[in-house]
Amino acid sequence: MKRFAFLLLAGVVLLAALYLAVVFTWTYSSGERAGWVQKFSRKGWVCKTWEGELAMVTLPGSVPEKFYFTVRDAAVAARLQSTIGKRVAVHYEQHRGLPGDCFGETGYWVDAVTEDAMPPLPGVPPAAESAPAPVPAPAPVPVPAPAR
Repeated sequence: MKRFAFLLLAGVVLLAALYLAVVFTWTYSSGERAGWVQKFSRKGWVCKTWEGELAMVTLPGSVPEKFYFTVRDAAVAARLQSTIGKRVAVHYEQHRGLPGDCFGETGYWVDAVTEDAMPPLPGVPPAAESAPAPVPAPAPVPVPAPAR
């Protein structure tokens, strides 16, 4: 009976280890997203992870779509911290079936980041070419002499 219990326990541990190995190495999807890093912080009660928020704007004046992501590499986290408020392109891998929040609040793990130049807006010249015109000084207003 003890041997059966030991084999059963060993089988459960082996299956759990196999499941975790597959979940961490198999990527459900991968790709790139571009936008502005507007929030990036280290979070968690016990397991600390870097969590971020990327605002993706399709057209000027439209409501941005938010992309929530997790960073597990310290070098990528440092690079992202230096780009807060700038336009970036991030490469991510999506992992599904992760047990709990200890491996990140999202299944999107960012593994690379590149700073992206702001694309030109249609019909708007680049900032370097369009310097504001000097504003002329207002003409002096004559003050009438006081009546006697």
